[in-house]
Amino acid sequence: MPTATLAEPTRDGLPPMPPGPPHEERHFAAGETMRHVVGGAAEGLVPGTAVAAALSLAGMATPAVLAGGLASLAAISVAGALERVRAVRAEAALYAAERLREEEESHLYPEREKWEVAAILHRYGVRGDVLRQAVEAVAADRRRWVDFMMRFELDLSEPDTARTGRAALVRAMAQAGAGILPLLPYVVTPSGATGWSCLMAGLGLVGLGWLRARGDGLPPAGQALRVLGIGAAAAVVAALVARLVV
Repeated sequence: MPTATLAEPTRDGLPPMPPGPPHEERHFAAGETMRHVVGGAAEGLVPGTAVAAALSLAGMATPAVLAGGLASLAAISVAGALERVRAVRAEAALYAAERLREEEESHLYPEREKWEVAAILHRYGVRGDVLRQAVEAVAADRRRWVDFMMRFELDLSEPDTARTGRAALVRAMAQAGAGILPLLPYVVTPSGATGWSCLMAGLGLVGLGWLRARGDGLPPAGQALRVLGIGAAAAVVAALVARLVV
């Protein structure tokens, strides 16, 4: 079998990518939006189902059951969206502060910062003249130098704040949409609504767990059962708490 060799370097010194499997990593086939949809829907199925079941078992009338389920669902959806926005803004503020500190240190203590670059590369097996040349190459461009330190010293990536609002909205809508489904039996068949509601929520959790596992390349059956188990445990606890309060 012939030995594969790198092609001739381009003007910037990097050779073209050799032939091989697709370069893109398929962590989730439907992309980031689908991850938010699946995650939000899984979070939305449990609270409304648990609260509605507890109120129904406590003997509350159907309007009160629906009101309680919808109120808990609205609170979860809004709180989740606002928390997502807050978390990303906090990450962005942390990243900006750490980057400013790294930029200042590269000006005030350049030799110390170069040593830190060398220490990082040394952990990856770079030695001797190659190590020295690599450090000088990284430090030759200050932006690239700081980028290197942010990624490999601090393990920080710049948050994409531009998509925060959209992601929060998508997740909240998924929570609300999925959470309404287990409440529909209380409108259609109030007499046996609790059983049908729990069944719909269980099937929904299994389906979402299966979908997420397929997208992540994990065994679908095991992941679906884990999601169902987590959701069922959360629903039982929520229902017991609600039943005690009512």
